[in-house]
Amino acid sequence: MTDEQKKQIASLRSRGGSYTDIASNLQLSRDTVKSYCRRHGISAMESTEKPVSDCCEFCGKSLTQTEGKKKKRFCSRECCLNWWHNHPESINKKAVYSFKCACCGKDFSSYGNAKRKYCSHECYIADRFKKGGSHE
Repeated sequence: MTDEQKKQIASLRSRGGSYTDIASNLQLSRDTVKSYCRRHGISAMESTEKPVSDCCEFCGKSLTQTEGKKKKRFCSRECCLNWWHNHPESINKKAVYSFKCACCGKDFSSYGNAKRKYCSHECYIADRFKKGGSHE
């Protein structure tokens, strides 16, 4: 880490920058920035104003943040579910697989299951018991 990067870390952190933001700006790892800040006692600026983001992202209702806990984004479970339902593009799905149904031939995708063969339970039943023999 260069002296210039050290100065920039101190400056960005004192203005409230997060470790991740600083690291991406300076092309360093987040842990390097975090370690440097802790060793040198550099902390984020404590703001006396209430941040604008302290409101529910769905309904806009004011939120009460608890120090030392994860920051709340929503006022209730319902607002959380509604927001994610309305913003499916924000979901980071890495394990999406595409298949062709073994029964109907329809293209479908599956999240988290790389071994699916059927697009639905109905297709599974139709293909599994298509021979029509009795099971007596």
